[in-house]
Amino acid sequence: MKKLQILGMGCAKCNKLMEMTEQAAKELGIEYEIVKVNTLDEIKKFRIMMTPALAVDGVVKVYGRVPGLDELKQMIKRGSNERSI
Repeated sequence: MKKLQILGMGCAKCNKLMEMTEQAAKELGIEYEIVKVNTLDEIKKFRIMMTPALAVDGVVKVYGRVPGLDELKQMIKRGSNERSI
């Protein structure tokens, strides 16, 4: 099961990233869990400079923007093997 973490305080871009990540995971047909990381202390642990951000299995894949659906699918498929920022 993939653990998909959405890092952000709840802004419009954070919500959009969550929506699109869920859509990408469903289209891939994988088992997944989406976790909202929305406290500053928890976000700091990921050592990112901007939100929103997506981490797959604990590895940050993108931050500071909302990627397109196809790009999200690639990030999710690659999993935690590599950082893709």
